[in-house]
Amino acid sequence: MPDLLVSLYSKEVETLINKAEAPSGVIIRAPLAPELHIVRDWVLAQFSENWASEVMVAFSRQPVSCLIAVNQTGLQGFACYDVTARGFFGPTGVAPEARGKGIGVALLAACLQSMKALGHAYAFIGDAGPVDFYVRSAGAIVIPASDKGIYEGMLRTPTKT
Repeated sequence: MPDLLVSLYSKEVETLINKAEAPSGVIIRAPLAPELHIVRDWVLAQFSENWASEVMVAFSRQPVSCLIAVNQTGLQGFACYDVTARGFFGPTGVAPEARGKGIGVALLAACLQSMKALGHAYAFIGDAGPVDFYVRSAGAIVIPASDKGIYEGMLRTPTKT
């Protein structure tokens, strides 16, 4: 999967930030430090150990570089920035039962707005999964490269046989 680049000063991002809103009953907010174990455990159960590790790094930042989507039933999604590297967006994920409701777009918009407020001019999306989503939502462009970029050679948990 390719790396993407998003100009935080583009019309697409401005439109995204101005129009994206969480669905009714969902709040996008920064988590508090005492919520670390809840967010980490949820990300580990829903996604992966790697992403749970990145959430822990996000909580070590000041301000916390993670946003969460919550409703009356609990955590519905998360998004991190400035974790793998400065200027990087991700990881991000939404609970399977909450997908397609606008939560991912709202998390993306809120993170890009936070990154812009911190002084970033661009956001990188490393090893982007849903490329079309980012192109459509934020005007992302593919960064041409012949390797996996920052993730090339990353240590991985051995698979059990």
